[in-house]
Amino acid sequence: MKGRRGMALKSNLTRLAVALAICLASSAALAASDIGGASMGVFWALPFAGMLLSIALGPVLFPHLWELSYGRFAAFWAALVLVPLVLLRGFEPTLAALAHTALLEYLPFIILLFALFTIAGGILIMGNLHGTPATNTALLAIGTLMASFVGTTGASIIMIRPVLRANDSRRHNVHVVVFFIFLVSNIGGSLTPLGDPPLFLGFLRGVSFFWTTTHLLFPTIFAVAILLALFFALDSWLFRKEEGLPALRDPTPDRAIKLYGKVNIVLLGGVIAAILMSASWKPGIMFDVAGSKVELQNLARDAILLALAGLSLKLTPKPVRAGNEFSWGPILEVAKLFAGIFVCIIPVLAMLQAGRDGAFSGLVSLVSNSDGSDSTLAYFWLTGILSSFLDNAPTYLVFFELAGGDAQALMTTGALTLAAISAGAVFMGANTYIGNAPNFMVYAIAKDRKVAMPSFFGYMLWSGAILIPIFLLQSLLFFR
Repeated sequence: MKGRRGMALKSNLTRLAVALAICLASSAALAASDIGGASMGVFWALPFAGMLLSIALGPVLFPHLWELSYGRFAAFWAALVLVPLVLLRGFEPTLAALAHTALLEYLPFIILLFALFTIAGGILIMGNLHGTPATNTALLAIGTLMASFVGTTGASIIMIRPVLRANDSRRHNVHVVVFFIFLVSNIGGSLTPLGDPPLFLGFLRGVSFFWTTTHLLFPTIFAVAILLALFFALDSWLFRKEEGLPALRDPTPDRAIKLYGKVNIVLLGGVIAAILMSASWKPGIMFDVAGSKVELQNLARDAILLALAGLSLKLTPKPVRAGNEFSWGPILEVAKLFAGIFVCIIPVLAMLQAGRDGAFSGLVSLVSNSDGSDSTLAYFWLTGILSSFLDNAPTYLVFFELAGGDAQALMTTGALTLAAISAGAVFMGANTYIGNAPNFMVYAIAKDRKVAMPSFFGYMLWSGAILIPIFLLQSLLFFR
């Protein structure tokens, strides 16, 4: 009986996928108006809140159940959106909204993450260095710079094991991983759409590739410089405390650093080129499928990214991926969870597009000054606080839409607002283990290597003492 139910579920999912492929998407505005965002009550946002809270609390409160059933959680919350939409708004408007989300946002988003995950997973740094303050600071700086080009997940995959090996004979090494999460897994990814998922979602919405580079450069340099200086001072103090004590056995003695999988560096260059191509090449060729205009440059970009990932799999020796402990589990989890997120966010975005006529009119007032202009401080802190406890990618989308959702307007007259949203989402994802996808991955790897990582709330003491003062200074300097 259970097997028949499973086969029926698979059959239904297959039919839905075929329907999506046939119908494709309508435009974003049409999809939003079709499901009637202005007439939706706030209860439509409950599945979205439930989805994000499941992601935030599941790995902490019931890790074993979550590991086995995260896909079922995502499907449950998505069904709580789709079934009422079909019953109350109609099948065709629901399909149009779902198709737009799946084909014009979700698939390009997942394809980029898949390409970066696959290619970065084929770059292996072997050997070992001695974790002196200067060496550790240099490793963190390299990882931070790398994050904007291979993504925070890619940079974390490449750099965390060399950093752990360099410090596995140190008595005090927890702070190294904490600052690694601050810098490499979060703040370092703020300068390009490749760096962090929220910024790529902005790129898909029309934000220029180098817009974030120019508008977040100084806030990023400010935060990185302070964090590296603080780290060097703290690491130097702890390093001196260990002098004169009996040396611990070094499980990975110092040896020359070697880089394997160099072909993947070239492939990463191809990823950057593909993204830039889709941003600059506008042939004006569109495919009108079921009323939706699919642009040639975007199809070409996604095809190139998939081809580059395939080349990485073919050209990278298997021992190199084995050295990185590479598996498909993390990207599969991301794909399933974000499928649920993108479905659950459909009515939320529709209500936000309704502005003061929608259920979130109070939130519109909260981020507005008395004269009706945007409160950039409110955008920075509200985006950041929610990104600390919920996934920062959908949080970015919510506030992007709240600010009007027009990329051209936000890049010009609303530049400070967009900068505040972008910085809040990327920077403050470092405040907790669950703010950004690589955080928990780094935590798990470090804990597996016997690093005495702080608890969920213990980590927040670190971030509260170190990051919040930096964000307050950024507020005064950059987002007023």
